[in-house]
Amino acid sequence: MIRFENVGMRYGAGPEILRDLTFALEPGSFSFLTGPSGAGKSTFLKLLFLAERPSRGLISLFGEDLALTARAALPSLRRRIGVVFQEFRLLNHLSVFDNVALPLRIAGQHSGQYTKDIEELLTWVGLGNRIHAKPPTLSGGEQQRVAIARAVVAKPDLLLADEPTGNVDPDIGRRLIRLFAELNRFGTTVLIATHDRALVESTPARELRIVDGILVQMPERKSGASG
Repeated sequence: MIRFENVGMRYGAGPEILRDLTFALEPGSFSFLTGPSGAGKSTFLKLLFLAERPSRGLISLFGEDLALTARAALPSLRRRIGVVFQEFRLLNHLSVFDNVALPLRIAGQHSGQYTKDIEELLTWVGLGNRIHAKPPTLSGGEQQRVAIARAVVAKPDLLLADEPTGNVDPDIGRRLIRLFAELNRFGTTVLIATHDRALVESTPARELRIVDGILVQMPERKSGASG
């Protein structure tokens, strides 16, 4: 699914934020990305989402060498990836329902194909009574859950989530992790960046830790994720 070989990343003439990253994620794996603030986790996710290109090294995604992939082909690769950003990136003029439906509409689906599924998904993340609300009327935690629902609704091949439980209460956080685990069970490769040690230690999954720009692959407790 993902392969890095000697990848380094710097902005401009500054020092390398990430260096000598070599690792692989298998299809259908469930992993956590950890490390202190400023370690480079967000930059790491941007490389995976094709929002940034590495300064050096090779990245292969879905079997495609990104260095050889034409820019015109990148949108089709991105459509296979669900992303939860810390800044959410919701469209304020659209309702909660329409924000979540956006990836499906872009893919050419009609509302009759997905209305029930979206309603059930929003109920699952605790937003069943906010379907018609606009993002500016929602709390930060509610906006985060909309962003998560939008990221998972199309059942992507790869899900990248940056601190997805950071603004929600523990009960909703556990529910979101169960949602990610269910996606993983059906084949989605999941990578979650988090500072929450309790979450990492309570969820059987691989841990990738970034320290001073270097990736450390922690010993595996157990493969896969449990609900």
